[in-house]
Amino acid sequence: MHVTAPTAAQASAAAADAGVTTGGGTVVGVLLAAGRGSRFDPTGERYKLLQALPNGEPVAVASARAMLAALQRVVAVVRPDDAATANQLRAAGCEVIACANADAGMAASLACGVQHAREADGWLIALADMPYVQPSTMAALAKAVGQGAGAQNPAAIAAPLYQGRRGNPVAFGHAHLPALLALAGDQGARSILKNNPVNELTVDDPGILQDIDTPSDIQ
Repeated sequence: MHVTAPTAAQASAAAADAGVTTGGGTVVGVLLAAGRGSRFDPTGERYKLLQALPNGEPVAVASARAMLAALQRVVAVVRPDDAATANQLRAAGCEVIACANADAGMAASLACGVQHAREADGWLIALADMPYVQPSTMAALAKAVGQGAGAQNPAAIAAPLYQGRRGNPVAFGHAHLPALLALAGDQGARSILKNNPVNELTVDDPGILQDIDTPSDIQ
C-alpha cells in the first residue's frame, strides 16, 4: 500500500481544518529519529531517514513537516553521531536533541524526548520513518490528551485506528510521565498501551500503518 506524503499547502490546510491553532496547545511532539534502519540497508550505506521520497523530500523531513503542521513544538531525537539528520530536522523547525544511549532501543530515545519536554501536558510520540501520516490525524490525537490535559484528563492515551487496525503516532497525557521515563528496550511504549485504557480514534488515514522499512516502500 502506497500513499503520498502531504504537500506543505495540504498539510497546513489539513491542520487548519482540524482546528489547530499556532498559539495554544500543551502537547509536544516527540519525533523518534535515532534508529539505524538496518533492515532498509544492512550495509549501512543508505540511511533510510535521509532517502528521498518521490517528491524529493527526505523521509525524516517529511515526517517532521507533517508533525509541525499540527503541533507548535516538536522535539526530534537523533543519535549523537548523526549530524546529517540532526541538521535537516533542525532546519525543518524541530528542536533536536541527541540521545546518548539511543542504541539501547527505541524506548531510550522516547524517554530522552519526553524528558526534554517533561513540563508539557502531554506528548505525541511519532516515528520519523512514517512520513505519510496526515497532520489532521496528529492534531486529533493531540487534542484527545491536550488542551488542559494536565488538569482535565491527565491519564488519557489516544491512538489512531484505520480500517480496524491501530497505528502510529500515539498521544499520552501527563499522568504517564513516570512510566514513559522508565521505559527500556526496543518495544517503545507498548507496555503502557497494554496496561492502560486507550482511546482509539477512527481516522481516514492509511499513513498511520505505513512505515519506510525497505527501499520498495519509497518507490
